[in-house]
Parts: sequence; C-alpha cells; structure tokens
Amino acid sequence: MSRVVRTLFLLVLISALSACSDKRSHARAVYLLVDTSGTYSQELGKAQHIINYLLGTLNPGDSLAVARVKSRSFTEKDIIAKATFVRDPLKVNAQKRAFSNKVTKLRRETKRGSAYTDITGGIIQAAEFLNETGAGRKTILIFSDMQEELDKKTVRGFPINLTGIRVVALNVTKLTTDNVDPRRYLGRLERWEKRVREAGAVEWRVVNDLEHLDRIFK
Repeated sequence: MSRVVRTLFLLVLISALSACSDKRSHARAVYLLVDTSGTYSQELGKAQHIINYLLGTLNPGDSLAVARVKSRSFTEKDIIAKATFVRDPLKVNAQKRAFSNKVTKLRRETKRGSAYTDITGGIIQAAEFLNETGAGRKTILIFSDMQEELDKKTVRGFPINLTGIRVVALNVTKLTTDNVDPRRYLGRLERWEKRVREAGAVEWRVVNDLEHLDRIFK
C-alpha cells in the first residue's frame, strides 16, 4: 500500500470515527432505578407507566436500562432490562416489546419488598452504565421514596461521581413519619440534592406528578 493510499485510508477512518462519536454525543442514555424494598414495592404499577413513557419517547441510538433497588444494589444482576435502540422500525419495535415484557415479569415476581434500600449502590451502578454508553445526555431516574436503609455490613458513606449526569427523583411518596413531621420529607430531599450536586451532577429534579412525565427531560 503506497503512502498516499495509507494516508487517504487513515483520513476516511478518522472521519468515520468522528461521525460515529458525533452521533453518540447527540444520543440520550437513561437508567431507571426502581425501588423494590419494603412497602414501596407496591408502587411497581406506576413504574410500568414510566417505562412505557420512556419506550415511546426515546429515539434510535438512545439507550435505556431498568434496574431494581433492594438491600444491595451495586451489581449488574439487578439490571432487569437494557437496550440501545436501532434504526430499523421492525427491529426497534421488537426491542421495545421484549423490554416491556421483562419489566412485566419483574412485577409478577416481586411478591414482597426487600428488607433494606441501597439507593447509593444503585446510583453508582447506574453512573457506570451511562458513562459506558458514550451518550451525550445521561440521566438517572430514581423511582423511590428516597429513604435509604442499609444493613450494618453495607458501606456507602463515601463520595460518589456523577459528573455530567442528570438525576431525577420520581414518585417520592411520603412516609407515615413524614405526615407527622413534614420536615423529615423536605430534609430527605435536601440531603439527596446536596449529595448528588456535590458528586458533580448537572441537575437534580423531583417529579411527583406522573401525568406530566415530559418534565423529566425539560
């Protein structure tokens, strides 16, 4: 191969890689954490509504993953479904049906909630997944009451890295103790906001009105 041909080949390769990188920079990646602990597991029907919305909103090239939050959540074993959607209409419809079916199976198999709630472990796992996608816009959705409860052996009290990631808490229901003293609820949200912002998150948002899920991406 002559020097000129090699040079042309390298230029074409660089151009192709740049185009691929540019496409990923415009893609979205969303990781939905679904709390399956305690009584919050009864909210899974609402989680299905959110997933249906995401499946109808995300475009070819976008990525979506759904994982459960339970006693310990820093593991890929808790990822229920994940996909990067293709451009072929028939194939993408098949992808979305398979995705929805896996989530429906989760609802059937979740008979009772786990004893503890490892939200932090789930967030760390989510950040790893999102960064690996190379997407330009990365979002962690947390479907939970945001009450983290850990067993004595689980260590999560350390700084986490959420640089360049948006974090949205969904359906943050009020606990019985919140009804007695609303400061508990407000304080819980303030502590989480402080933590994710200190971790480098570009945005923190709470969306409790599930009839207006378009606010997730605004």
